Amino acid sequence: MRLRHSLTLDDATRLAAAARGHAALHNEAATIAIVDHGGALLLLERPDANSPNTVDMAVGKAKTAAFRERPSSALEERVRDRPGFLMTPNQIGVRGGVPLFFKGECVGGIGVSGIGNNDEPAALAGAKALEG
Repeated sequence: MRLRHSLTLDDATRLAAAARGHAALHNEAATIAIVDHGGALLLLERPDANSPNTVDMAVGKAKTAAFRERPSSALEERVRDRPGFLMTPNQIGVRGGVPLFFKGECVGGIGVSGIGNNDEPAALAGAKALEG
């Protein structure tokens, strides 16, 4: 048996604040989802003006990053050559999801949606907050 590090709600709140702050630098409001290593939702923020679709997108991106232990943009690139990868359950090949690592172990994922090309940079800003 082994022990595993786990994200806390305080961790998730700190990561979301960092992602939200990055979006605010660009005068944007992002939908942000944070999941644990098993894909269970820990935190979700959806600004009033964002569509309900951004919720599913952010959660899907976060799960993809956690399950694959790499950014969801890697799956986006992979499906160009092998579209069959899109059939894998609980994964979405759209950039904006970033895995969360602590002491070399994937502990979850963060997904950002609703701010276009800034989805992935905002998710990266959130992930970086775990290091600090």
